[in-house]
Amino acid sequence: MQVQTAVARRARTIVVADDTAFVRDRFKTALERAGHRVLVARTRADLLHTVRDASTAVDLVALDVRLSGTSPAALIRQLRSLLTNDPPIVIFSGTVGDRRLVDTLASLQITAYVNEYTAEPNIVRALEPFLSDDPRNRRRSPRVTLGAAVSFRYGHTVATGVTLNISRGGLAIRSTNPLSHGTPVRVRVKLPSGAGDVEADAVVVWSTPGV
Repeated sequence: MQVQTAVARRARTIVVADDTAFVRDRFKTALERAGHRVLVARTRADLLHTVRDASTAVDLVALDVRLSGTSPAALIRQLRSLLTNDPPIVIFSGTVGDRRLVDTLASLQITAYVNEYTAEPNIVRALEPFLSDDPRNRRRSPRVTLGAAVSFRYGHTVATGVTLNISRGGLAIRSTNPLSHGTPVRVRVKLPSGAGDVEADAVVVWSTPGV
């Protein structure tokens, strides 16, 4: 499960740009079922045209950075010049080939990734942190893979687990006690280089039992 601040829900305009119809269609279907407006793009030219001519402000872009073989950095800069409201850009993780590209994207303030093969029922849940009115729901710093012991208290119950990753804005926890969306918790984790435990109030923003 992932703990962060609570997620607000309202209809959004989302651009899904990938050269694979299987990816575009699945994301479009899942997001439209959740009440969002989805614009799809197959090529770099399609994407720039779609963003430029969108009748409403774009709230989120889910992007294949290899689109049409263009330079990822150049594509991000072109998008940013057209997206005047500065919405979050989420990268399809399978389109990133090496660490150098991750560093390049981070230098452009791109730190969010989503698996393009996420099961359809989980697509909206995976994108929820980027669809909120509250910017604190967006992890703007890189996620660092870390397996550290963590405890979390909800009500009068204290449970333990292991972190999968951690960032400035939240953490993902592997636990035998997954909690439902929206559950307020108090988390406590000890970082490897820290002198003491880190404690924080948090809210569960997604949870996948059985995984």
